[in-house]
Amino acid sequence: MATSPSTDGPVRIAIIGGGIAGLTLLLALLKHTSRDILQPHLYEAAPAFSEIGAGIAFGSNSLRAMALIDPEMMATYNKHATVQPDEGARERRLWSSYRMGMDGQRRPTNTLKAGDHIHETRASVARSSVHRARFLEGMTELLPQEAQESHVSFGKRLVSLDENPDASVTVRFADGTAATVDAVIGCDGIRSRVRQILLAGEAEAEPVFTGKYAYRGLIPMEEAVTALGEYTARNNHFHWGYDGHVLTFPIEKGETMNVVAFRTKTNGVWEHGAQWVLPGNKEHMLQDFAGWGPDVQAILPLMRNSDIWAMFDHPPARTYHKDGQICVIGDAAHASTPHQGAGAGMAIEDVFVLSRLLKEVRGRSQLSRAFAAYDAVRRPRTQRLVRTSRDAGLLYQCQKPGVEDDVDKIRQDLDERMHWIWNLDLKAHLAEALDIFHQKS
Repeated sequence: MATSPSTDGPVRIAIIGGGIAGLTLLLALLKHTSRDILQPHLYEAAPAFSEIGAGIAFGSNSLRAMALIDPEMMATYNKHATVQPDEGARERRLWSSYRMGMDGQRRPTNTLKAGDHIHETRASVARSSVHRARFLEGMTELLPQEAQESHVSFGKRLVSLDENPDASVTVRFADGTAATVDAVIGCDGIRSRVRQILLAGEAEAEPVFTGKYAYRGLIPMEEAVTALGEYTARNNHFHWGYDGHVLTFPIEKGETMNVVAFRTKTNGVWEHGAQWVLPGNKEHMLQDFAGWGPDVQAILPLMRNSDIWAMFDHPPARTYHKDGQICVIGDAAHASTPHQGAGAGMAIEDVFVLSRLLKEVRGRSQLSRAFAAYDAVRRPRTQRLVRTSRDAGLLYQCQKPGVEDDVDKIRQDLDERMHWIWNLDLKAHLAEALDIFHQKS
């Protein structure tokens, strides 16, 4: 049964999705807005907060955004994060080390052998990473039980949105219930139902296969150290190859190595429809990496599982909002491949900007201005991330036109690739959004 809309009172916001983006947005709105003015409520399809996947990295840009949203959020991240254990790597502010995972095949541009160092990239802070589920668990601890009871509903899978004559929106769920609100913010991931509704009839409503897939699994760190040695096992490395690459980095305070072994699908087609994760097949994985160097050959057999994940991303949407009623953030807006380790961080940035814009809202009529300002500053940046992440996937597999396996060109590309992501002035970025919001008054 639908709740009744009100003509007065606080603006009601439905947050669809309880992953990192949705929960972060709820926490930000509860902290930075008044309940007399804005009432957020999060609807999650699962019976509890949950995340899939293993390790994620956050760059300095997303760490700054966390701290600006809530210092307690930053403290939660630090509590669960794993940093580069090597003191030298931390002092160099190492983001990633790149080495050949197989012998170079083209002379004279690449005469390196498997295991040879290619390059390393440095950031304003050394790379750190966190297990998705552990981070989300820590975030839920920031949400008091009373707030969870009054601002969160589980078992609510979105089916449709009905726009009403009074400009409200009725949100309908698969269990037959409904809620009428003033605006809906989609935080429901790469397969976002909110995005499908926002972009109905447009090709950009749906994610597309990028031509790559990955075997993902975990290895107990002590086993990895025995096989690879301390430095290689305990720090972040890209093992570079032709039509494939292997990423390894520590998670769970260094107790576990996270492994993601990427390959290019030769026909560029994903034949498994909506099933994007397939059961692991270690024999097939080992065949995929036959002929690679000794480090890769040592890593792959140790993986406890080797599920196959298809790599999809979003084509660029023409907009992230509609009429002050619908908005999308995070992977619902700009799902990217993981090749630059920046997708989750962009969602944190989204939350920082949008939550501060919503703090300025004093009534329903101002929602469209807030969403338009968010769209104006966030869409160009986040869609650039989707493009450059795809490009990075080509680079790491010696497929990028004009670069291929030329070591000098690879190093130049790596030196220039990430700084636009890390070095964003978030306060100036927000100021731009606020200027747009107030100019539309």
